[in-house]
Amino acid sequence: MVLLAGQSNMAGVGNFDELDARVKQKIKEFGKRVHLSIDGESPKPLSFVFSQYQKDKRGFGNVFGPEIFLGLTLAEQNPTREYLFIKTAQGGTALYGAWNPEWTAEKAMAVEAKGFKRDLKLYSLHQSHIKKNLQRLKQKGKAYQIIGMCWMQGENDAAKEVSSRFYKENLEKLIKGYRSEFNVPEMPFVIGQINSSYGRFPEGPEMVRGAMVSVSESDANVSCIRTSIDTTWSDYPKNDDNVHYNTEGQTRLGRAFAKELMVLCK
Repeated sequence: MVLLAGQSNMAGVGNFDELDARVKQKIKEFGKRVHLSIDGESPKPLSFVFSQYQKDKRGFGNVFGPEIFLGLTLAEQNPTREYLFIKTAQGGTALYGAWNPEWTAEKAMAVEAKGFKRDLKLYSLHQSHIKKNLQRLKQKGKAYQIIGMCWMQGENDAAKEVSSRFYKENLEKLIKGYRSEFNVPEMPFVIGQINSSYGRFPEGPEMVRGAMVSVSESDANVSCIRTSIDTTWSDYPKNDDNVHYNTEGQTRLGRAFAKELMVLCK
């Protein structure tokens, strides 16, 4: 079992329709062993999700995040294992706010956009989705092992000073919280390092990027996928908005999550 959480680059706007036919066939085959539960729903074979919002915005609606190539890579390397990914992701949300293990309305108001995001408690929501899936497995009499968590989040925290300054502390609390809640004290945790910059606090992105590296260097069971801030985005290519990873970017990101997770699991 792998836990997946974050904001829009975890939700994903890779264009599934751009993938090679052979890759799609491989996804279909591995979907027998790799299942994905989004927002607590019953697990389905690994595949794209349809987003009307992205269809209207970008012209394509069959989207995917890092889970597709994370799943392919893990399944290829471990041909007898079954995997369940439990994913909760919401674009434009902050660790200081919606993802905060110590959520308060005041913190949410300080960083989240007006509207429904100020009421979102994603840390506890994701954990409720995980518990729902664990209950399903128990009812089926299936044994399970949580092998790690992948985290792709931080752009929104980097947009404001208060959330940038508290990012390291909040990320450490989040990791500790998941490990404690599910009784996996050394659970591997892989961070995808942000590299976009928006908002009114120019120092924010480097502060958050640095916090991610610092957390990974102080815990042997945490790893950080390093990214470049070179705006050609040659390491993990992006869409024209310079924020969201495109099809190739999500392909590489998924593989990078798998690689780091497998190293930590050894």
